[in-house]
Amino acid sequence: MTKNFEEFPVYQKSLDLVQKIFEYVKNDSFKNEFEFVNQIKRAGISVANNIAEGSEYNSNRQFIRFLKISKGSYGEVRNMIFISKKVGLDDENIGDEILVLSKEVSSNLSNFIKYLSQNIEKRNL
Repeated sequence: MTKNFEEFPVYQKSLDLVQKIFEYVKNDSFKNEFEFVNQIKRAGISVANNIAEGSEYNSNRQFIRFLKISKGSYGEVRNMIFISKKVGLDDENIGDEILVLSKEVSSNLSNFIKYLSQNIEKRNL
């Protein structure tokens, strides 16, 4: 690793997602949904945290492991948005914005994982 995690575009996008999640749950429909709000915030924060933590190991193999965990947390965020829509909590378009952003970041993570994996394979040749 030559960069600090703060320099990775995927990390910057993960912060954008966290910001959107915090904006999303400020809606009055969530005011009594403490567990839901806590869980979706934790899932979003987990993405950024795992990118940061994984990059600090200075090992592509370890970093890939943490990036995969981040992808899992994005799946959790998307699922929480689907649940909020299904049970009638989502009455704004922010949920749709979160879905689009989370799919974009998940795709970016997949590409980053692929890139790092190829670098590992090249070293092993």
